[in-house]
Amino acid sequence: MSFSRRNFLIATGVAAASTTVLSACSSSDKGSNDNSVPSVSKAKTMNIPVGTKADSTGPAPEVPGAVKGGTIYSLDQFDMDHMDPAQIYVSTEQAITRPILRGLTGYKVDDKGGATLVGDVATDAGTMKNGGKTWTFTIKDGIKWEDGSALSMDDVRHTFERLFASFVTEGPRYVQQWMVGGDKYKGPYDGKHLDSLEISGNTVTFNLTEPRTDFNYTLAMAGYGLVNKKKDTKEKYDKRPFALGPYKVSDRQIGKSLTYVRNDHWDPKTDSIRNAYPDKFVFQFGFQPVASTDRYIADRGNDQYAMSIFNEVAAERVAQVLTNAKLKQRVLTQVDTVTYYWPINTTRIKDVKVRQAINYAWPLQQLQTIRGGAASSEMATTILSPVTPGYEKFDLYGKIQKPGGDPDKAKALLKEAGKVGQKLVIAYQQSDNAVKQAVAIKRALEAAGFQVVNQQVDKTTFYTQIGKIDNSYDLFAAGWSPDWPNGYSVFFPCWDGKNIGDGRSNYAQLNDPGVNKAIDAAAKIADVTQANKAWGEVDRQIMELAPVVPDYHSIRNWMYGSKVGNVVYDAGNTCVALCKLYAKK
Repeated sequence: MSFSRRNFLIATGVAAASTTVLSACSSSDKGSNDNSVPSVSKAKTMNIPVGTKADSTGPAPEVPGAVKGGTIYSLDQFDMDHMDPAQIYVSTEQAITRPILRGLTGYKVDDKGGATLVGDVATDAGTMKNGGKTWTFTIKDGIKWEDGSALSMDDVRHTFERLFASFVTEGPRYVQQWMVGGDKYKGPYDGKHLDSLEISGNTVTFNLTEPRTDFNYTLAMAGYGLVNKKKDTKEKYDKRPFALGPYKVSDRQIGKSLTYVRNDHWDPKTDSIRNAYPDKFVFQFGFQPVASTDRYIADRGNDQYAMSIFNEVAAERVAQVLTNAKLKQRVLTQVDTVTYYWPINTTRIKDVKVRQAINYAWPLQQLQTIRGGAASSEMATTILSPVTPGYEKFDLYGKIQKPGGDPDKAKALLKEAGKVGQKLVIAYQQSDNAVKQAVAIKRALEAAGFQVVNQQVDKTTFYTQIGKIDNSYDLFAAGWSPDWPNGYSVFFPCWDGKNIGDGRSNYAQLNDPGVNKAIDAAAKIADVTQANKAWGEVDRQIMELAPVVPDYHSIRNWMYGSKVGNVVYDAGNTCVALCKLYAKK
């Protein structure tokens, strides 16, 4: 996910995801007066195992004390760039579509935010054969679309075949790259099927080019949500997807609001993952973090029923909120799996010494202070997060020893390269906090001998714009954490030369033969311990080339209204679990 990805762990020979343990004040320890700051580097992990067929059978367990009815609102900065599942690769888009989209597999969340991989529309989490090169899923009976029509096997086939269409540019590419014959298939719109995708009765079989023992985790991504073949409007589907979950889109004002109402044809007996307590969700956009935080603090009117998908406690209000026991009771704090970083466009900044100079000059400490201090983030020196399997602790550019930056070292490297005065065009998202960070970065880099031009980019389309290979930026904000159980889903999508192209996630456009070879080799290691060691070495190898500036590992602080019940973390999708919320009476 361009914004944030899941973090996983392979355990006991069976793929099992990993996420961090809740720290500080969470939904499971409300009322605590503990003002300690959670630590990313010291955070533990817990397994998210593969569930049984019984775990995959609906309905989802009831939330104790939950009541049906009412409306849940959101206060967020920006609308979604994509809602077509095939185009979804950003965590906020994944989070907001959980109530309307369903996939073959998904994550079942317990009352403390723990998760289990289960069958969603499938009867279980899948059957692996042929060493992981063949996967079979059987579809449940009684699943209906929002118009009352039954989910058909044609819909299932079409969902995965349309991933190969030319207009699908932004979503995950795993299925396209792994399916036998996928390198030549152009999608279903000319009437041709993908032979390696087999349909028999109510069963679908995927034939892969390589063993993927974690394929069932891959299919839990929102990017593989199901699409109704008859309602497929191709590019237009992005604005109005057809619902299979407990809610459907009733109104959308692009950039302003998005409203969900109940899908009366959803049968909870078919769904082990989702509860559906509110009658309606009204997502409201255009709120900067200070504005939303102040409204949560005031806790008046409909804001009592409000929560946020993206907006966290504003940096300017962190101390006020987290040191106030009463306010802190309405904060979900979670160590996240993401590493936020600034990719450097290697097609424009070709000299490794220049890229290394940027790393030395980076003002980690100033940026952390602007974000709200240690309560909101931990300074990063690596691509992998400390809570990710394969993480190796290292600091090639002495950033922890000199967190304010080392302008003298940076300037010396620029002189060696003959690039003093190097111009850098930096893209950053439109928000009050981002502007402050952009100013700090500009000052630090200019003190090191760079000439800096800052350019604001619309937040709603930010990842689309930086994902274009002919973009005009040298440096841009991004972030990533694993899609599933190993370093592959960090390093392959983001740092392998095969993933350079419009809409791909190799934002730095790094195409280094040594790195490509190392990623391929690590992906083939069967032993978990050895594989994790290899991914740590890949991290170091990439950082030696300096195509990115690691910035921070995130600590989430989501605030919400006093009448929003059961605010818990969805460990599988790294977000607030929308389908577990309810409106208090």
